[in-house]
Amino acid sequence: MSVRIKICGITRVEDALAAAEAGADAIGLVFYPPSPRAVSAEQAADIVRALPPFVTTVGLFVDAEADDVRRVLRQVPLDLLQFHGDEPAAYCRQFQRPWMKALRVRPGDDLNQLAARWPDAAGILLDSYKAGVPGGTGETFDWSAIPAERKWPLVLAGGLDAANVVSAIAATRPWAVDVSGGVEASKGIKDSEKIQAFVQEVKRV
Repeated sequence: MSVRIKICGITRVEDALAAAEAGADAIGLVFYPPSPRAVSAEQAADIVRALPPFVTTVGLFVDAEADDVRRVLRQVPLDLLQFHGDEPAAYCRQFQRPWMKALRVRPGDDLNQLAARWPDAAGILLDSYKAGVPGGTGETFDWSAIPAERKWPLVLAGGLDAANVVSAIAATRPWAVDVSGGVEASKGIKDSEKIQAFVQEVKRV
């Protein structure tokens, strides 16, 4: 099975095109104003409009008001929603879009039990826990905490880059990997060579 690739935290058209040209399956657009990778709906619409076909567009939200999510969806034709806060399943499913739930992994977490709270999620994204930061920490977590037997598609995030992604895939057997800081020149600005290296390493597995 080929592992899918999402390049998250896209803020510029040229970075989205670099991800698509390198062979990424999806790009992530952050609608969380405190993030250094946040984009406005107008910026996101320009990015999505520039993409070639068959690149999935993912919108990331953190405990957003439902009306704010709907406002973005009226302006940006997102394919998938990604929720990084404390959103319950009833909230996540109200937008008539496929969606993923992100969990920040802490020592001792029973991830199968946690994932069961969002039974109709298209996937469960696992990220590193850091107090007060909902994602994009640039830090890995203990991959051995991920159960080998699971009934949900795993999207692995947290501190991935071209140097460690092969090991990460071998350890966790994810459906997809999600990278942001590991392919950047600076926060919110991607490096096309790092994107290419990351994609090549994933496809080498």
